Amino acid sequence: MSEERFGEFVLVRRHEQGHVAELVLDRPKAMNAVSTEMARCLAGACAALREDRDVRVVVLTSTHERAFCVGADLKERNSFSDADLLRQRPVTRGAYTAVLELPVPTVAAVHGFALGGGFELALACDVIVADRTAVVGLPEVSVGVIPGGGGTQLLPRRVGAARAAELIFSARRVEAVEAGELGLVDQVVEAGRDREEALALAARIAGNSPVGLRAAKRALRLGQGLDLRAGLEVEDAAWRAVAFSGDRAEGVAAFNERRKPEWPGE
Repeated sequence: MSEERFGEFVLVRRHEQGHVAELVLDRPKAMNAVSTEMARCLAGACAALREDRDVRVVVLTSTHERAFCVGADLKERNSFSDADLLRQRPVTRGAYTAVLELPVPTVAAVHGFALGGGFELALACDVIVADRTAVVGLPEVSVGVIPGGGGTQLLPRRVGAARAAELIFSARRVEAVEAGELGLVDQVVEAGRDREEALALAARIAGNSPVGLRAAKRALRLGQGLDLRAGLEVEDAAWRAVAFSGDRAEGVAAFNERRKPEWPGE
């Protein structure tokens, strides 16, 4: 496994076997609170991952024992003028967008607190694996703002408009078991096993065609919110993009020859 640091607060671990990369939040002294600098680090790491064709799955993890990410750095925000806050906005927004727009499947491994912008980072991923210590929520209205990292758009896509409204308006925190029941997270695992289980899931995903994975993610994302007819056109375009690929030819050949495919990735 190799590691590459992006600034002070984010690192990328590339697992040599399985085409899996970890995008690691590493600001433990602040429970991974997203400062301006951390946002820049996160965007930079995502930019590198976007260009790495060897990566098939990204797992978002945390080095803090008791928190995934507690959201925006309110200590930093407390020192801001209105002009400072306005200047920071495209930087922080860019970090959340960078995670959301990663072209490969993404899995968040959540333990402890994932609140506000921290939960929004998890929501930007395709699948959320949480352990039993996880506490999630979007409490922004309790400090006079609203979720600004995608929460008002991503949460209703997971749990429906009314449920999302109740959670955002009440600013309440939700513990792991209820979060699983409500669909706020996708899997609830034993305490301390979120990273392990997320990496295991990522390894299973990464065994599939990299061309197929990217196209499937693109179809899923672009089709959200469209009517059925328009969504099926999105799917057809994605199918055409992979139907004549080397991966498709290799997949069919490997199936018929009863062997494991060796994906060309094109």
